Amino acid sequence: MSLSSASASASATIPTTKPFSSSAALSSSFLLRLPLKRLSALSLNASSSKPPVISASMEAGVGVMGTKLGMMSYFDSSGTVIPVTVVGFREGNIVTQVKTEATDGYDAVQVGYRRVRDRKLTKPELGHLEKSGIIPLRHLQEFRLQSVEGFEPNQRLQVQELFNEGDLVDVSGTTIGKGFQGGIKRHNFKRGLMTHGSKSHRQLGSIGAGTTPGRVYKGKKMPGRMGGTKTKIRKLKIIKIDNELNVVMINGALPGKPGNLLRITPAKIVGKNIPKN
Repeated sequence: MSLSSASASASATIPTTKPFSSSAALSSSFLLRLPLKRLSALSLNASSSKPPVISASMEAGVGVMGTKLGMMSYFDSSGTVIPVTVVGFREGNIVTQVKTEATDGYDAVQVGYRRVRDRKLTKPELGHLEKSGIIPLRHLQEFRLQSVEGFEPNQRLQVQELFNEGDLVDVSGTTIGKGFQGGIKRHNFKRGLMTHGSKSHRQLGSIGAGTTPGRVYKGKKMPGRMGGTKTKIRKLKIIKIDNELNVVMINGALPGKPGNLLRITPAKIVGKNIPKN
């Protein structure tokens, strides 16, 4: 056998390996066999190396914190009676920190409210406030904004400068705790007959079938703890701003009892002060 024929037969028996290519790896048959989670991750890594940014909810503008004083009846110029909630403001509403996208990854303004003694705060809390030379404040809340231009630490926020009479605001606070309550008070269930031999007056009733499913579905409305949760009431109208008494009268009822902390922000209206996605 000659040398040329031997080399030809050897090349015929030894398989040649093809170089790996990304197009071959991402063929249609290969992608169809991938799970949906891996397929989405693969397309994300191919398009961009940065992780997706999850943006939190932004406020329509910086807000303030206040103390609920109670409810009263307000008579307008035409004599109409309007039920209002009076909100007072203690010493505070001071900008304690300004966060920017360059330093913290997002733009926000941190505001402090209600002055307290030094011993009421921890050392980390005191150190955080002493960086900007701010008095000890009990409550710190953050307002995430689209831009923080014009804000600086130790700046006092005045209610009269942020809001006007007739503006719509969103008010959030903690509702009054009711303790453990039954289904009628907690979920507005109807009661049974009180006469005609009925033995089911305020009982809950059936909570599920027997053999199938043989269990109680999650989320079933049943007796339990009621109230004491954070809630927000949107688009309430400011009826009156009293500069002498330093109070604001807001139409309607607000969450919590007198003395509770309230957070007041401009009402979020998509397309007006909140951009559409």
